[in-house]
Amino acid sequence: MIPFRKIVPLFFIPLFIVSCKQNKKSDTPLKQEMPVATYEEPYRPQFHFSPPKYWMNDPNGLVYHQGVYHLFYQYYPEDIEWGPMHWGHATSKDLLKWEHRPIALFPDEHGYIFSGSAVVDSANTTGFGTEANPPLVAIFTYHDPEGEKDGKKDFQTQGIAYSLDNGDSWTKYQGNPVIGNDGIKDFRDPKVFWDDRSEKWVMALVAGDHLQLWGSQDLKSWHKMSEFGRGKGAHGGVWECPDLFKLKVAGTEEEKWVLLISINPGGPNGGSGTQYFVGDFDGERFTSDQTERKWIDLGTDNYAGVTYNNAPNDERIFIGWMSNWAYAQDTPTDTWRSAMTLPRTLSLQKMGAEYTLFNYPVSQLSELVETGDAQDKVLEVATKDTIPFDHLNQAQIAFKTTSKDYVLSFKNTMGEELVLTMANTQQLFLLDRVVSGKTDFKEAFANTIQQMPVDQLPEGEYEVRVLVDRSSVEVFLNKGQYVMTAQVFPSEHYNLLAVENTGASPLEMKALKINKIKGIW
Repeated sequence: MIPFRKIVPLFFIPLFIVSCKQNKKSDTPLKQEMPVATYEEPYRPQFHFSPPKYWMNDPNGLVYHQGVYHLFYQYYPEDIEWGPMHWGHATSKDLLKWEHRPIALFPDEHGYIFSGSAVVDSANTTGFGTEANPPLVAIFTYHDPEGEKDGKKDFQTQGIAYSLDNGDSWTKYQGNPVIGNDGIKDFRDPKVFWDDRSEKWVMALVAGDHLQLWGSQDLKSWHKMSEFGRGKGAHGGVWECPDLFKLKVAGTEEEKWVLLISINPGGPNGGSGTQYFVGDFDGERFTSDQTERKWIDLGTDNYAGVTYNNAPNDERIFIGWMSNWAYAQDTPTDTWRSAMTLPRTLSLQKMGAEYTLFNYPVSQLSELVETGDAQDKVLEVATKDTIPFDHLNQAQIAFKTTSKDYVLSFKNTMGEELVLTMANTQQLFLLDRVVSGKTDFKEAFANTIQQMPVDQLPEGEYEVRVLVDRSSVEVFLNKGQYVMTAQVFPSEHYNLLAVENTGASPLEMKALKINKIKGIW
């Protein structure tokens, strides 16, 4: 989470601004009413989460408790550029519609509040609550800006806070920090979970270029258990935002462990990216014999993503920050900056001898898909075809095909276009935003065409699903086997989809549907 360095009322979402003055009893801020955000500003996503105002980056503390999905996030409530980090807070009953909550955690004498996680302490191992009313416990990194300024290397430590009212108010532990620092410059982003087999809390924590695993019985006293990652995977930049969890291999009883590691820079298409490892965890050590670098998303704009603790039915639900540190602070928005990806369900599948992590929008998204003006047909394209659609800026495009030779172009009347190309000869899927709209705010934004190898796509029929939301595009091939996420900033909405067949045989697009997606605000 390091930086480089007409009004529409919200009819069901109360919005608040909070002053930095603190209650004496806890870290809960005093509330003030805030002017209602319009959610109709240029480029404002309509079915993705974004803050009402100001700067946001990493998702933090993803946890489900008492029927509520909590989304905490890195937040600076005074500007649209990165600044002293707080934990912003939003809640949802369905992962679709979000209610903005007061800021959860503020900087204090130990430093800014950097990224971390949250757990339900069901057995009250901390003693912060009771078994009848178990606490939510947030685990986060303290970042001491004065220590960093003075050239010290121990300016990042780990702290905890707890809530007894399902996240409405928070109290920081008086014994913070719970993990000190022996001189590691980048020492942060704790992701904690309860390990049933070893009957203890496990913390995944990054330390510069590798992972550390720590253990605890009470979330307050920790001991280091092991390390992973030196010489493994991508190392183009610092490691960040780890997540370690278990998944069953689809269609089998086999279980494997998955480790997510975000890296900046060093992503597959420049700047930020999130890699994953598949392996085993014995309660002390994570091991993996994986030699290939694997990425959860090959687009430029899915970073620092982590998964929900305590989700219903043991689902593993992922949310990422839909931006890239190469240009995050320069994107052309005025009152707010950046959004989250759609929540995605993760699954593990075995493709030949390799394990592949699939990620695909949560099933609840279908509730937002409008059907009244949807097109639903089979389209055969010999050479070219065009499809006008009034809401292409807020839409889902889906079809099934066996072809691997085609181009999809999203266009507007100003000559701007977002181009998606399946190039069979190269076994690549390409995303070209070079002339997609505003691109000149940062050279890194549009100076390359993003590439995704697709050499393991099935030989037969597969699904193509594209979701466009004002300033973003998310592409899912074969139900999430291959995924790309990217921001785009068209000067006016796209309203025409051009389809070009580049193969020798006609392009058959079965069950082609273009649907408007309802807004959540």
